[in-house]
Amino acid sequence: MHGNSHALDDGTRLSTLTLRALATLYDQDPPESAQQRRALWTRAGVADDGLSTTVLTAGLRPTGSGLLSQLTTLSTEAGHATFLTLAQLRPPEDFGLPAGHVHITENPSVMAMALNRFGRRCPALVCTAGWPNSAAIHLLRLLAEKGATLHYHGDFDGEGIRIAAHVMDKTSATPWQMAATNYLDALSLNPRGPLIGRLTPVPWDPALATAMTEHGTAVLEESVASCLLDDLAR
Repeated sequence: MHGNSHALDDGTRLSTLTLRALATLYDQDPPESAQQRRALWTRAGVADDGLSTTVLTAGLRPTGSGLLSQLTTLSTEAGHATFLTLAQLRPPEDFGLPAGHVHITENPSVMAMALNRFGRRCPALVCTAGWPNSAAIHLLRLLAEKGATLHYHGDFDGEGIRIAAHVMDKTSATPWQMAATNYLDALSLNPRGPLIGRLTPVPWDPALATAMTEHGTAVLEESVASCLLDDLAR
């Protein structure tokens, strides 16, 4: 950018134009928040610095003795969530997990409800907080490499479907209560949700796209949180 290291800083004209072009390329709405902008840069392969990119976790109990393992274990034992930076996730260390499952949520409020219910016994959770950034994808891939089975749940709306498809494409995650039957069951309890917005194909269940198009009503993840927590409890 002609020697200007700040040409693509957030809020500059060039940054705005580039992000709009990327949104068009990836067939999504232009980003409106800082989090959405970071996610779009990440999707295009432009890495954030190691400190401003973080991922929210809870219930992780790694078996290693390094800093990352100590941070997550201490937070889990205290019944709290942990923000992990990309810088903390990058160094190789003895980071292992007992064989088991890690569930992924789109919205932090669902993780908060899980911590309120389970406390220090909270199952292993990772929250993407909307579009996953490079820290979230890095952690999910690391967990899968260590033997964890990943399960994803998000909003039943156009954007939520695109986020879910992205997470499942970039990691080994599989749908967690994200089928057409789950949507219809949730809709029967929450029939007056917002509009679904622009809907794209659902790779894991085409019937879900049909059902959402027919009803046109979104079901946000928070409204089915009790069902998700009941499933975690089992």
